[in-house]
Amino acid sequence: MDKTALITGITGQDGSYLADFLLEKGYQVHGLVRRNSLPNTQRIHHILNSKYNNVKFFLHYADIADSGCLVRLIGQINPDEVYNLAAQSHVGISFDMPEYTAQVTGVSTVRLLEAVRASGKDSRFYQASTSELFGGLKDTAPQNESTPFYPKSPYGAAKLYSYWITVNYRESYDMYACNGILFNHESPRRGENFVTRKITLAVANILAGRQEKLSLGNLDAKRDWGFAGDYVEGMWLMLQQPLPGDYVLATNETHTVQEFAQAAFQVAGITLCWEGSGINTKGYDKQNGRLLVDIDPALYRPAEVELLWGDPAKAEHKLGWRRNVSFSNLVEMMVESDIKMVNSVK
Repeated sequence: MDKTALITGITGQDGSYLADFLLEKGYQVHGLVRRNSLPNTQRIHHILNSKYNNVKFFLHYADIADSGCLVRLIGQINPDEVYNLAAQSHVGISFDMPEYTAQVTGVSTVRLLEAVRASGKDSRFYQASTSELFGGLKDTAPQNESTPFYPKSPYGAAKLYSYWITVNYRESYDMYACNGILFNHESPRRGENFVTRKITLAVANILAGRQEKLSLGNLDAKRDWGFAGDYVEGMWLMLQQPLPGDYVLATNETHTVQEFAQAAFQVAGITLCWEGSGINTKGYDKQNGRLLVDIDPALYRPAEVELLWGDPAKAEHKLGWRRNVSFSNLVEMMVESDIKMVNSVK
């Protein structure tokens, strides 16, 4: 019989790619969506209009802050695998909404674990963890499963609770529960308020004459950027092993925000020349001297994370996982997608 999977956060970037992946594997896929006055299903629109809808693909109104709802749905769906991807996942916004982030990103994980445990079914559980757990430990890079945690944001702190409560349920109740410690993973489906998508969308809008320039925060922050479509395969692989464990997924290379911006403009045929440093840094079009990038100090976070750099050796060795999309190909993919989208809007 086909396996059944439940995905929280299915309308997000990772949830949509994971749904695509599992449907191709023959799974029956169930997703939880919050009720909104306006639809928020753009990333799974192609699935809703496909042969899978109402045959292999089902959506349920729910909220991971509602314990009773989770218990009821776990009992009804009876999933073989549960992927908890739902969260308030924007690090910067978590400083503005720390209590909400703690509830949705942290406490809701134990609600879902309890719902799985109460069902009595031996469902395998995946918890979306994050490189933000490592936060301020730039002297320990590259970071792996043994690196000490030091979150530097309400988001990171909430994810730290989710990480440890998943480990606790695994050890206390012999549950098959895994943490995927994923470093930054991007795609054309990334939210527009995340820095990578902000950059690629700005390039497209500038090229189309709809935006004058791009304002960024800390250009020197270094991140380990991969393609989200590669990373969802790693999530699935974690739940196919004989024993549960925790794994880092990363590319083992790092680039600054400035490098990402440079590469994105280059895809559009624009070479940036940089002048100044810190908050006075500016990026100019090399060909005509036009100001295209500047710094907005308001975009700096209260506590900056300077370096996230992951070592995926354990996942590569034990899971056989490999990333397929390079940094340059990722940037190119995102820029070209946004150029196509902007040009399609009249």
